[in-house]
Amino acid sequence: MNDTPIRRSVHAYFMQRALELAGRGWYTTRPNPRVGCVLVKDEAIIGEGWHERAGEPHAERAALADLERRGGSARGATAYVTLEPCSHTGRTPPCVDALIEADIARVVVGTQDPNPRVDGQGVARLRAAGIDVVTGVLAERCAQINAGFNQRMRQGRPRVRVKLAMSLDGRTAAANGESQWITGDTARDDVHRLRAESGAVMIGRGTLVADDPSLSVRLAGEWPQPLRVVLDSHLEISPSAKLLGLPGDTLVFTASGDRTRIQALQAAGARIEQVGTRGAGLDLAAVMALLGEREINDVLVEAGPTLAGALAQAGLVDEYMIYMAPTLLGDGGRSLLKLPGVQTLADARQLVVDAIEPVGADWRIRARPKRSEDEGD
Repeated sequence: MNDTPIRRSVHAYFMQRALELAGRGWYTTRPNPRVGCVLVKDEAIIGEGWHERAGEPHAERAALADLERRGGSARGATAYVTLEPCSHTGRTPPCVDALIEADIARVVVGTQDPNPRVDGQGVARLRAAGIDVVTGVLAERCAQINAGFNQRMRQGRPRVRVKLAMSLDGRTAAANGESQWITGDTARDDVHRLRAESGAVMIGRGTLVADDPSLSVRLAGEWPQPLRVVLDSHLEISPSAKLLGLPGDTLVFTASGDRTRIQALQAAGARIEQVGTRGAGLDLAAVMALLGEREINDVLVEAGPTLAGALAQAGLVDEYMIYMAPTLLGDGGRSLLKLPGVQTLADARQLVVDAIEPVGADWRIRARPKRSEDEGD
C-alpha cells in the first residue's frame, strides 16, 4: 500500500503502542535508550517487546522472542520500532541481523539513532537486505522519550534538569534559612521519581552543608538509585556526610589536590574527580563532559541558588522543574537563582513553559531556556 493518509494513520497507531512499551523501561534502561517494538501482520499485533535494561535483549529481539512463544512467524511482517535498530555489536548483538534473519518485510522507525555507531547505518543495512523501511513516524514523541540519551550522543554531555522548590512569591527558604519543607508530600514523591529516572543527582557543597541530604530514591518498592554527585571546589565535604554512608556511588568533583582530604573521603566511600576552575567555581562544562563520558544521560540538579544560577549562566540548563507551593515567604526569603548579570528587563533570561500541572496541593512548572528556534512560540 502506498503512503496514504490511511497508511500513515495505521503506522501511527502501532507506533503509539511501541511507545507505550518503551515506557515500561523508563527507570531501568540507562545508559541505554528506551525502545519499544511491535510486530504486525495482517493489521494484527503478533509480537511485542521492549528494552528492559542494559545487557539484556533489545526491543526487537524481545518482540521476536514473544512471537516465538506465541508460535507465530515473522515472515512478511512489519516491525514498528521507536528507535532505529542497532547495527553494531555492543552489550548485545545487532538487532538488524535479527530482523533480517526473521524475514521481516517492512520496518517502520520512529526516529534515527544519534549514536555514531548507528546513526543511519541500521536503516541502510535493512534496505540493503531488501527490507522496506519507513522513517519518521511519531518522530518527535519517539525522540522525546530519550532526550537525555540523544543529547549525550550529539553533544557529549547529559541533559541537565534543575529542580527548584519555591513559594508563590519565588522564595526557596525562609529568612532564617529554613527550607524543609516548602512543598508537600506528593511533590516530594514526584521528585523521587525524577531521581529514579536520572543517571545522576547533583548538589553543591552549600546544599550538602545546609541539608546533609541522602539524594536517594525513597519510594515503596524496588527503584534504581542514581549516582550522587557533589561539587566541592576546595574539598571541604565531611567524611561523615550522610550520603557517603549509603549504598551506591558518590562522586565528588573538586579542584583541590589535598591528598589528606582525598584519602579520607575515599576511605569513606567517595570517588574523587579533579577538574579545573572557571571564574569563582569549578569548570561546569568540564564536569558535564566527564559525566557524559560516564554514560550519564540525565543529571537532576537539586542545588541552591548559587549552583543553579551558575549553571544557567554557563548555558548548561536544559530544563527547569519548578515546584511552586501556595505559600508566601516575603522579601526576606532566599531567592530562586543567583543571576548577578541581570540588571534590566532586557537582561532577563527568557523561558518557554512546556507544562504546568498540579502535584497534590502544589504546582509543577516544566520550562526550558528560550532558544532562537523558539522565536515563533
